[in-house]
Amino acid sequence: MSGPISSLRILPAETDFSALRPSEESGNGFRQVLHSAIDDIEKLERQAEAKVSGVLEGNGTDVHSAMIAVEKADLSFQLMIQVRNKIVSAYQEISRMQF
Repeated sequence: MSGPISSLRILPAETDFSALRPSEESGNGFRQVLHSAIDDIEKLERQAEAKVSGVLEGNGTDVHSAMIAVEKADLSFQLMIQVRNKIVSAYQEISRMQF
């Protein structure tokens, strides 16, 4: 039985749906950005730890540079947490959408 609805086409027949799927490269790009940001934060934390241990051991490291390194590491970590919160919020918003 061929009714008027069965002949209705919303999208053209030649529509390429592969462009709608995320490619493997785009996922890796986002993943690489996150990994490099985490690596940078870990590097800042290691530098701060080294400077603080230098101050405590009396190796000539001044307190001001140690405090600046600690604050850089702390601010970077706080920024990473805020970015994570935004990503989680966006994921939750998308999961609440009705299609």
